Amino acid sequence: MSKKHPVIAVTGSSGAGTSTVKVAFEHIFRRLGVTPMVVEGDSFHRYDRKAMKAKTQEAEEKGENFSHFGFEANLLKELEELFKGYGETGRGRRRYYLHNEKEAEPYGQEPGTFTPWEEAGEGSDLLFYEGLHGAVVNEEQGVNVAKYADLKVGVVPIVNLEWIQKIHRDTAERGYKPEHVTDTILRRMQDYVNVITPQFSHTDINFQRVPTVDTSNPFIARDIPTPDESMVVIRFKNPRQFDIDFPYLLSMIHGSFMSRRNTIVVPGGKMGFAMEIIFNPIIERMMEDSRTA
Repeated sequence: MSKKHPVIAVTGSSGAGTSTVKVAFEHIFRRLGVTPMVVEGDSFHRYDRKAMKAKTQEAEEKGENFSHFGFEANLLKELEELFKGYGETGRGRRRYYLHNEKEAEPYGQEPGTFTPWEEAGEGSDLLFYEGLHGAVVNEEQGVNVAKYADLKVGVVPIVNLEWIQKIHRDTAERGYKPEHVTDTILRRMQDYVNVITPQFSHTDINFQRVPTVDTSNPFIARDIPTPDESMVVIRFKNPRQFDIDFPYLLSMIHGSFMSRRNTIVVPGGKMGFAMEIIFNPIIERMMEDSRTA
């Protein structure tokens, strides 16, 4: 961890909704004049789209499990080194994964490939990571990414809602058929349980969206439950660490209530607003500590 060069990690599985957190942080960064070094978790996959497809098919033929969630499919030691190195120097190596033709065109590359590694971070105030493995720990491989993040945020909708969001996103935006997305969910389940879920015991703040409508069969759901059709459970691992003022939050967020001593529940439509009033003072203190470090 570093006071001079803070590292913020937002982690959640595919379809969890980490982009909502990213937007909230973008608003805060703009308001406070903070310049982040942004790192996308997809850029630390070990294989490009073509190679990953081949590896997955090879694993299926052997009756083995292999997915983007797993340890072997990602450069987690390199991610740990990035967090550690940025905390020490304010710089680090990054690249981009080009998801589609629009992203790939400026680089003259094919979609599903990586850009070359580059040195980045010069002039940045903090590192902001969003992806699958921002709080991962693997003792067998000697990897502890969580150790080097100063603020770890988990985005964890209940699993049926997460699946609904993934199915709708992948069919609408990426052209997959629903049955193909379902196959992916099943193939990733072992890694979801063993790799993704344990991270949320290491995160400092978790946001879990819980729908108030029936999602009992996510594979036939026609619509994603709207924010107004849900509540958000916000759990703080150690409220004192970030001086969380629960009475202030309750007064600011209409319809919120405390469910445990470290947990506040807010209406789903207030999730973005809640994130901003929670994270804004945390980032302010980080920047003050950075200037005086």
